Formats: sequence, structure tokens, C-alpha cells
Amino acid sequence: MEKIYDVIVVGGGPAGLTAAIYALRNGKSVMVIEKSVFGGQIVNSPKVENIPGFESISGDEFGDMMLNQVMKQGGEVFFDEVKKVESNGEEATVYMDMSEPLKAKTVILATGTTHRTLGLENEESLIGKSIHFCAVCDGNFYQNKTVVMVGGGNSALVESSHLLGIVDKLIILQDLPFFTGEQKLRESVLADPKIEAHVNTKVLAYELKDGKLCGVRYLENGEEKIAECDGVFLAVGLIPDNGNFADLAKLDERGYFIADEYGLTQTRNIFVAGDCRTKSLRQVATACSDGANAAIKACELLR
Repeated sequence: MEKIYDVIVVGGGPAGLTAAIYALRNGKSVMVIEKSVFGGQIVNSPKVENIPGFESISGDEFGDMMLNQVMKQGGEVFFDEVKKVESNGEEATVYMDMSEPLKAKTVILATGTTHRTLGLENEESLIGKSIHFCAVCDGNFYQNKTVVMVGGGNSALVESSHLLGIVDKLIILQDLPFFTGEQKLRESVLADPKIEAHVNTKVLAYELKDGKLCGVRYLENGEEKIAECDGVFLAVGLIPDNGNFADLAKLDERGYFIADEYGLTQTRNIFVAGDCRTKSLRQVATACSDGANAAIKACELLR
């Protein structure tokens, strides 16, 4: 007889793993499906200081702790990409890229987001070679070199903090008149002598020499300039990964799931949680809250 899970969670970040923990503690059978890395985007942060209960912890360690908690409580985990979910309100079928479909009584979509790019010429071909998103993953390629960071929020400053221990010089280009990251983060990062910070900028193009990146051309207060560099890291925002599920849950104009505090959607047995949904603050703490709320509502429905 085909197994029908009580809850299938799509996405293994803090929201999805918290949802799994809460559902498991309510005695439900749970499968978590993740297409990339369990723990989500936070695993790329070497030092996280805003998770309640942890004065300081690496994102990778925090993600491992959550995953282990799910598995120790009997949760199942699976690597694959969910391409489609169909639901009649009572039972859902989850279709994956490389595996046979799974069935569940409820589904929690915690699909997260993907990195936004600048959409400039040559960008796609340079990604992974000299354009990157993760300093922890790719920063070591730039030992004693010059790197440009595009962005000025928390993500850009956290990535910059890691790069400062590797590179000779870090040029930060922020499009706003000010940096939007947390005050303590701004103070600690921007005070480093390796930093050259610019605001009111707009990146115009990637400069190439013999097919290799050699700089970034940008406008600063209307004046065109070139920042010579060996590599570029982008931290210019995120895009929700929700398009495959638009028939189950309404999306706002930016592509985020429209949902209330409990992650309820227009489909009776489909819930949403985490960065993929409409909300004012996208942080680990709020992702965990979303996951807990969605799981409790799903368990109420199952009862």
C-alpha cells in the first residue's frame, strides 16, 4: 500500500525544519524534501549572532543541529527538487524532478528564495567563475586579491566580514545613499582599513580582458568610474522560488506567497512558511516562527 505522509515539507531551511520538528512532536509522519542544502541560506554565514539562545554560532552548525533534531525525532529527509504539487484539498501529490511522486495529507511550502543578479552582459557566463554569492564557499579563491561586493544590507556586510580575512582590498558598491545593515555590523565592517566603500552607485558593466573579469564599471553620483578587481560578490536581494506553486497559493506582485500568520493559503491542505511568503522581516527567528505556526495549523487540520 502506498504510503501517505501526514506532512510533506518542501524546503529544508529554518522554516521547513522547524515545521518538521513541530509536526513530529505532534506525532505526525513527516518527510522534508530539499533540493540543495539542508539549513538553507544561513549555512553560508560563518558567524550568526541574532538567533535567540546563541550568542554566536556558524550558520552551518545551526543548520546541522536543526537537521539532526528532525532526524532524531523520526523525520525522513530527501534530496530532490519538487516541480509540482497537486491537491484536492484532502490529499496532495508531490511531483519531483528525479523521483517517483509522494502523497501527503498536508503540504508545507518553505521554498525559500534564490539570489538576485544584476542582469548585465556576460553575467551569466561569469557566475561561478569570477562572480559569486557565497564568501564562505568561494572567498578562498581571492587570497590577497581585490574583490568588489555589490550591496549594502546585512547579507552584503556579513559576506564582507568573511572576505576581510582573505582579501587584500574590498570595494563595496551600494546603490542607496547609506548602508542598510544593522548598526553594529556596519560599524565593525566599514571601519576595517581594507574597505573602500561607495554609496549612490549603479553598476553598469563587468569589464573583461581576454575573456576574464578585470573590473566593474559603475556610476557614482553621476560620474562613471571603474573598480579594478579580481572577483565580484553579489548581495543585491533575493527572489522567491514559488512559480511552480502559483495555482495552489496566491502570489503578490513580487512573487511571494500571500498568507497570514498561520501560513494559510487558498488551498485547504497547503500551507506556506519562511522567506517565500509575504512578511515584513526575513530573519532566522521569523522563519522558525512561520514554520511552527504552519505546522500547528496543519496538525489541527489533520485532527
